Amino acid sequence: MVRLIDTHQHLVHPDVAGYSWTDGIPPLANKAFDLDRYADLTAGEDVIGTVFMETGVDDADYRAETRFVADLARKKDSGILGLIASCRPEDDDGFSEWLDECDDLGVVGYRRILHVMPDALSTTATFRRNLRALGDRGKPFDLCMLPKQLGLGAELARACDNTTIVLNHCGVPDIASGGLDPWRADVATLAALPNVHCKLSGLLAYCAPGNATQEAIQPYVDHVLEVFGPARLIWGSDWPVVELANGLPDWLSVTQSLLAALSVDEAESIGHGNARKLFGLS
Repeated sequence: MVRLIDTHQHLVHPDVAGYSWTDGIPPLANKAFDLDRYADLTAGEDVIGTVFMETGVDDADYRAETRFVADLARKKDSGILGLIASCRPEDDDGFSEWLDECDDLGVVGYRRILHVMPDALSTTATFRRNLRALGDRGKPFDLCMLPKQLGLGAELARACDNTTIVLNHCGVPDIASGGLDPWRADVATLAALPNVHCKLSGLLAYCAPGNATQEAIQPYVDHVLEVFGPARLIWGSDWPVVELANGLPDWLSVTQSLLAALSVDEAESIGHGNARKLFGLS
């Protein structure tokens, strides 16, 4: 079994922050998803550590979320090796001060969810200047965009070539509709940029209902393997969003099957080695 570092572990604490995006999603809405529940689901599965991923909380709460999870991470046996915090690169006010605070909170990277924002946001001079500031600090930026936005993602990565960009969920392909094109070409364009990496996560949740299988996602996995190569892929669970498919244990099983087709070195790189290097994890 390949050892895994989960670089996309969400935690949901409705008593700490608001999660309006879960409204209307019964498996997720008004429910807590905490470390104990995650530990139960991953028991015996060789998940050797996690990187918490900001959970798209309501705007007023994103700093509170980071501070809360930083406290969790300090507890014995939390398994959390680092945090990816939310940030607002479009706004200079308080941006540097937030990065300074995050340096003391175990933050190893940042994300600003862009698929719910106007396309123009990532094109502004302020956004790109602040994203380059992340690179100056040695911190990656997780890129969360829809397939129709991947061209904008490539423009952003070119403009911020000093910053490591991590494409979330393989670019969110439309697997349910068999949407390989133009996704394939757009992902290949991103992969041609040396500062862009890709996260193998989320795919089962994009399958048609009742068809969340390895067979359904295999063409998408094969493509990112081809264009990024095993040296620029990292793994993540996207828990608890993976509950919209067959759940976390199923994704862990599919992951081991996918990695078993690779060499030991390639599988170990994707499973945990690349994440250690990318995020500077101990």
